[in-house]
Amino acid sequence: MIRTTLASISTLLLLALPAVAADELIASPALRASVTVTADVVRIGDLIENAGSAALIPVYRSPDLGTTGTLTVGQVLSVLRAKQVIGVTTGDIKEVQVTRLARTLASKDIQNAVTAALERRFGLGEAANITVTLDRSVAEMRLDASNTGAFEPVATRYDARSGRFDIAFEIANNSNSAPTKLRFTGTAIETVEVAVLTRDIDRAELLKSSDVSLERRPKAEVTGEPAARDRSIGMQLRRAMRAGTPLRVADIVKPDFVLRDQAVTIIYQVPGLYLTTRGKAIENGAEGDTVSVLNLHSKRTLTGVVTGRGQVTVQGGSQSAPMAPAVEQTSSIKRDDVPPAAALAQSLIQPPASAAQIAQAQIPQAPIPQARLPQAPAKSE
Repeated sequence: MIRTTLASISTLLLLALPAVAADELIASPALRASVTVTADVVRIGDLIENAGSAALIPVYRSPDLGTTGTLTVGQVLSVLRAKQVIGVTTGDIKEVQVTRLARTLASKDIQNAVTAALERRFGLGEAANITVTLDRSVAEMRLDASNTGAFEPVATRYDARSGRFDIAFEIANNSNSAPTKLRFTGTAIETVEVAVLTRDIDRAELLKSSDVSLERRPKAEVTGEPAARDRSIGMQLRRAMRAGTPLRVADIVKPDFVLRDQAVTIIYQVPGLYLTTRGKAIENGAEGDTVSVLNLHSKRTLTGVVTGRGQVTVQGGSQSAPMAPAVEQTSSIKRDDVPPAAALAQSLIQPPASAAQIAQAQIPQAPIPQARLPQAPAKSE
């Protein structure tokens, strides 16, 4: 009898061992401390691991797109028990954070999509030169995370006179065959980058770095070729201009190195000869300009090139006043033997001959005939 009882107990123990081993292989459900979801509901499988057949049961509404919500452990366990889920391991977790993923569109992303749809259309140029202002100010826009597609314009309208646009976009998504539709309205104008005066500038002033800033202005406001900032610095204005005025290439000139009635240094330069003398400018001129100057010593009007501040260089043969003919000189050197450089210097520096001197030099010198006295006939003796 005793042996039969022991055998029965042994048999029962052997039968029970596989069941215990099977239970050990089944992992118990465990609570997650951090949860991320993409749908608009939170399911049991999102909150706990090893949820089994209960994983697809919805228990909470998801937080707003791109936001995070917090649940206490007690709240979670209470909801799970109501769904017949028990024996959940919580460990040392005190609360559960649930974050809903989203695709965030910044205002710049929307503007870029609009400019890309308008680029090189309706008379507009490059997208980088189009400035967009949306009717509805949008700091950022959140879409479901499944919306992974690009902006695809499906309807585009634009009025070139007013700059108004109305564009409809579609964005493909992963979870639904129907794309997400978006529509934006506002104004779009083409702009140019131009140098702008930061203060009132007179014509005689040279532009400094602090006088010019770089801004984008509507293309319609800048008639002609806009001036670049780096090329404007150190230049002069053709006329006085007020602060905030955009600069065009036609508005700036090289600075005047020579001013009308200014005392200047005249440089006479020919191969083998370099002379300087005092003069007076007859007109304004920038570096490289051709101007007229008066030689204060010879009183001749000369034409030269502005080569520096208060400096005009006269090359050989550039004098504008006619030269007086040279007076014939008695010398052992013939007139044709005078070095050309010396002759130029002499003609440029010496004052012009007077009219009387010129006339005297031009009248031929006729020899005076000698008078013959009649001889009396010889008397005969």
